[in-house]
Amino acid sequence: MRRLRYGVAMSLDGFIAGPDGEYDWIVSDPSIDFAAIWAQFDTLLMGRRTFEVARVRAAHWPDLGHRWIVVSRTLKPDEHPNITLLSSGVAEAVAALKAQPGKDIWLMGGGVLFCSLLDAGLVDTVEVEVIPVLLRSGTPLLPEGRHQTLHLEESKALPSGILMLTYSVNEQVAQVMRR
Repeated sequence: MRRLRYGVAMSLDGFIAGPDGEYDWIVSDPSIDFAAIWAQFDTLLMGRRTFEVARVRAAHWPDLGHRWIVVSRTLKPDEHPNITLLSSGVAEAVAALKAQPGKDIWLMGGGVLFCSLLDAGLVDTVEVEVIPVLLRSGTPLLPEGRHQTLHLEESKALPSGILMLTYSVNEQVAQVMRR
């Protein structure tokens, strides 16, 4: 079965975007092999706000043939013919997607979609790039909600000061919480 992997950059004080939605504080590190990361996925899943940022940045990305799935109630399919839009039944659609053959699914960006899929028991890993900056305000990593136990699988400090953390979702705890 494919895994749903949540990937996000976060400031040291827990924000994924600045007060005006800016992300210019997210620095890159030359030791990150982005080609190897992208090769692990064939599907990108994101909310509308992340999509609006990603589609601008994607103009600079090589076309790797990834399927784009965007969760939105406001985008119109006829205006975005090259993406799959989901406006309802998101958890069911993601569960069905995970059951299909293919590479892992990259859940990108915002915390609201992440939390809804985490609460549905669909998220397999949480992969956080902690950027060494203090924003002091902005969009928090997560909206309020119930707690979730994670298990640290990997941590790596990069020369730039970025800390890369990979956690698996503790499925036994997740099953108890869903009851």
